[in-house]
Amino acid sequence: MWCGLGKSSIAIAATCLITSTVVISNTTFAARQRNYTPQQFRAVLRGLGYNVKVTNTPLTDAETKKAISEFQKGYKLSPVDGVAGPKTQDYAANIIQILQANLNAVLKPTPLLPRDQFYGPKTEAAVKELQKKFQLPETGIANLAFRQRLNEEAKKVISQPTPTASPTPTVSPTAKPSPTPTTSPTVKPSPTPTASPTAKPSPTPTTSPTVKPSPTPTASPTASPSPTPTSTP
Repeated sequence: MWCGLGKSSIAIAATCLITSTVVISNTTFAARQRNYTPQQFRAVLRGLGYNVKVTNTPLTDAETKKAISEFQKGYKLSPVDGVAGPKTQDYAANIIQILQANLNAVLKPTPLLPRDQFYGPKTEAAVKELQKKFQLPETGIANLAFRQRLNEEAKKVISQPTPTASPTPTVSPTAKPSPTPTTSPTVKPSPTPTASPTAKPSPTPTTSPTVKPSPTPTASPTASPSPTPTSTP
């Protein structure tokens, strides 16, 4: 069985348990970029745990042919002829890409390992780092036992929901304390209205002077009677 990568930035091939009895049925990973050089293909075989020396001589020596035959048998490739033909190279490239994807999933190196067909220094360094984490000898060789252990770890990673990163809250600027309100000037009490001067009582009208009774008219003197003329003697 093969695993698709989907659109995730970290492709995890955790559901594919690569063992000596599993046949990879299709090539969802990137196609092999080009034919391996003898040195590159030996590096792949050695990195996967096969006993070869990494040199750039033709892949025709007995040691290399034996390693290639074991690889072909393990993945049920035919013919088992010890020749690194296109089909054998394609399978090798796919296995390396799965290894790199699982390393990315578990280790999350920065930057991520390129999912290519090569067992280069970066892939070897990542294998050593994970071996150290697993408390295994740090050989840099991803043999079958290591790949099975890596596969289980990758399964744990993809079985956990991806946590949504909470956005880092922007620190709100410390609220400046509201300025102490200036004490409103004490309202001066409205001046007590001056009591309107008490209305002066209208002056008691002066009592009209008592009408003086018209003087009783003095009785005209009574006319004295003319003296009686004395008679001359």
